Amino acid sequence: MGLLLRLAISAMGLWLAQALVPGIEFRSTATLLGAAILLGLVNAVIRPVVILLTLPVTVVTFGLFLLVINALMLGIVSALLSGFSLGGFGSAIAGGIVVSITSWVASWYVGPRGRLEVMTQYRLPSEPNHRY
Repeated sequence: MGLLLRLAISAMGLWLAQALVPGIEFRSTATLLGAAILLGLVNAVIRPVVILLTLPVTVVTFGLFLLVINALMLGIVSALLSGFSLGGFGSAIAGGIVVSITSWVASWYVGPRGRLEVMTQYRLPSEPNHRY
């Protein structure tokens, strides 16, 4: 269940990136789902190594270099998957930002086990105000 939910979130982020960023195109829905799967694999395997190797640059740029790394991951997916095209580096940066924001917002509702979680808050009855 958790894997499918995360796949759906990645696919939604890629779809939003296609809708909002000129230069990002998918040939079909199957290509979109394939890109979401491949992006998950690339982010799980390649991204940590790249982050570790570029850590000094990331620290010096106060983390802004992570935008370049996200664009690079989208570029790798685009190179490996026919039917997914990026218009250039600018569209890769903007697409990476859209996908990251989508994943970040969705992570508010997904728990560590990959399930949707809803937090409820119960309020105790308030005590009457006493004036002395």
